[in-house]
Amino acid sequence: MSLATEVTDGVLVASIDDGKANALTFDLVDSLRAVVASAAGRVQPLLLTGRDGCFSAGFDLAVMNGDDPDRAAALFAAGGRLYRDIVEAPVPVVVSCTGHALAGGAILLLCADHRVGRSGPYKVGLNEVGIGMALPAFAVSIATHRLERRYLTSATMFAEVGDPERAAAVGFLDEVVADPFPQALSLAAALGRLPHEAFATTKRRIRWRLTQELTALEG
Repeated sequence: MSLATEVTDGVLVASIDDGKANALTFDLVDSLRAVVASAAGRVQPLLLTGRDGCFSAGFDLAVMNGDDPDRAAALFAAGGRLYRDIVEAPVPVVVSCTGHALAGGAILLLCADHRVGRSGPYKVGLNEVGIGMALPAFAVSIATHRLERRYLTSATMFAEVGDPERAAAVGFLDEVVADPFPQALSLAAALGRLPHEAFATTKRRIRWRLTQELTALEG
């Protein structure tokens, strides 16, 4: 099982670890959607984390590079629904970025409310164009809303990837620390103590345009 969950300090912690690239497979996407729904239903803050050295390298390349384009399209569509779920979740969603976050993994960062990255020699970014893939429409919408405007072209069309400090400047991460998990957990717990209705309503208003775009793209 590549996803494990536990509740710590009132925070629902979801840890991704498949021992490899933490690829977004059909099963992992479904499991993550279930975790987001559970956090929302319990009114608990959600913390997403990965294994040492890797947060997620993105969609399962065995599917994306396979000989079944319908299956690849279905995985993209499932991922798009996961991203929308996170964007519109009425609870705080925090990420502890433990290592490489590329392509679909970098989009996970962009969907979260706060991202704490580990310092170190790993890469973050949307590398799709560099490996011969156009960015899907939902990724363009999310990137446009969440990345620093002056870096949007280089981060998308030019497929730039960078170290954690560069990722923070571009907008993939909010802060970079030596050990991200304790800081991310503490923040998630603190955010969970905010008045729920006030938080949920404000988040809904701030994310409204992005949510509308993502919903329209699913139609």
